[in-house]
Amino acid sequence: METSEGPVCVKQALERLRVAANWQAPVERSHAEVMWLRLAERLGRPRAPHVIAESPDDHLFVMNFLPPDSHANWKSELSAGRVDPAFAAMVGRDLAFIHARTAYSGEAARDFANGAMFHALRIEPYLLHTATRHPDLAARLHALAQETLETEIALVHGDVSPKNILVGPDGPVFLDAECAWFGDPGFDIAFCLTHLLLKAVWRPANRAAYFNSFEALQEAYFGGVTWEPRAALDVRAGALLAALLLARIDGKSPVEYLTEDADKALVRRLARPLLAAEAVGVAEIGWAFADALDMT
Repeated sequence: METSEGPVCVKQALERLRVAANWQAPVERSHAEVMWLRLAERLGRPRAPHVIAESPDDHLFVMNFLPPDSHANWKSELSAGRVDPAFAAMVGRDLAFIHARTAYSGEAARDFANGAMFHALRIEPYLLHTATRHPDLAARLHALAQETLETEIALVHGDVSPKNILVGPDGPVFLDAECAWFGDPGFDIAFCLTHLLLKAVWRPANRAAYFNSFEALQEAYFGGVTWEPRAALDVRAGALLAALLLARIDGKSPVEYLTEDADKALVRRLARPLLAAEAVGVAEIGWAFADALDMT
């Protein structure tokens, strides 16, 4: 939309998300996103669009428009084979920054007490729906869902996917914080790393670059973890990474680019035992995928 001050973007929350499965979503998520964007702007990182105005009753807000010629979409860049591990490291750095700055914050815990909304937007469609497709892992997935909801440590973006990150001139710009919730920071790092591994399955020609980005992102992120023992966070993130890899094949929102049955079967074959195992870290999951893909 054009205004006297230049182009802006108007965003309004939908009651039903545009996926094949029936996925009803709380429209209140619009306000949670506004809160996250404004907090990120106050902190200075991660970079995010500036919120110009909000109409909470209409579940919409207006933010500044970031032109694609200077703010390429990271998912598009990755899909096109333009893979920059240094940029992935910046994503990990900025993610750790906001987790560190909000860890154990009473204010953030109050402002983002969105457990019910996070359950509807992330826990049910990803973990619990996947449990219905894998009955032998249902107990593990239900326990992981409960553990995740009970872990209240830092402000979680909830949708740190490459499609929601722009490659800006000064570094990553984070979008779409509709799932913002004060909870387990392990969810954010796991959610983002999932996409790098799945793209390595999808695009064999770029596998080395995707794995380099996976390593750069997780190393930068864990290098900024100051709020709890890294080993504890690594194990929680590892369990979520294994679960989300399976969920992006068999959950309510499967990735659209993995269409070959053989690729889906490969992800299931790798993710299932990693999910069933105890105390598997993020790096170990990356190595498992790297080893398996080198044999294909």
